Amino acid sequence: MRIGINASGMLGNPDLKRLETQARTAAEQGFASFWLAQATTIDALTVITALGRSVPNIEFGTAVIPTYPRHPTTLAGQAMTTQAIINGRLTLGIGLSHKPMIEGLYGMSFDKPIRHMREYLSILMPMINQGEANFDGETLTGHGAITMPQDTTPCPVLVAALGPQMLRLAGTHTSGSVLWMVGEKTIKDHIAPRVCEAAAKAGRPTPRVVASLPVCVTDDTASTHSRASKAFAMYGQLPSYRAMLDREGSAGPADVSIIGSEAQVKDRLSAIAEAGATEFSAVEFCKNDDERNRTREVLRSFI
Repeated sequence: MRIGINASGMLGNPDLKRLETQARTAAEQGFASFWLAQATTIDALTVITALGRSVPNIEFGTAVIPTYPRHPTTLAGQAMTTQAIINGRLTLGIGLSHKPMIEGLYGMSFDKPIRHMREYLSILMPMINQGEANFDGETLTGHGAITMPQDTTPCPVLVAALGPQMLRLAGTHTSGSVLWMVGEKTIKDHIAPRVCEAAAKAGRPTPRVVASLPVCVTDDTASTHSRASKAFAMYGQLPSYRAMLDREGSAGPADVSIIGSEAQVKDRLSAIAEAGATEFSAVEFCKNDDERNRTREVLRSFI
């Protein structure tokens, strides 16, 4: 299982110099990837483009960019521009987001989300892989082409897929699924089997399953669990995450977070790998340097 760092929490109060330092440190320590989510303001792909020009030897990924606010032809052009500039080290993670965000923030309809994603991929994937798309759908239409330098390779695409239909789309059309707040039981019994079956039926390679959870090596498990309960409470209220927590038998996000001693954190990471995750993107949830250093050392032990 490849190990990466998810620094999306830094985008709430973005400091680009600090982000560059974090990405460079991750690369120097041997981590495979560095992930950023698309926040409501600062643009993740633009940040990745800047980071990738100065930080070598690490993959960059978005986890994730919501699809509704960006037409697939626009996103394809932007992603492939980033891919060209950072020499083929981009993984493009996309997702539906959630009804309260799409309708509340943007005033867009969240109706027929599965059809939306199916049609989105019908434009995005050929645009990235062949440089052009010609598609007329119910929710989206896309015609056009992008011209890139000849040595630019298509960037892999991952879908934030949790439900059966989304997992089928991810396995059939993309390189796999990128997860958030999904525990090892659910990866083993639900995520990995469904996305792998869809990929096999489509004749595609074994898909990537990128798990991502808060992680903290600490001697104060109870306090850290309490902090996680408050910090990540909203994810337990969103239907798609709530369904995964229910599958896991977890009351809330803190219960799937990886919190405990070195041995306990190692056991959880090993269980996630055994469940079928091909990669793990760590959200380091630490309150002091001691916890940060101990957490980073455990993560590095899996490299």
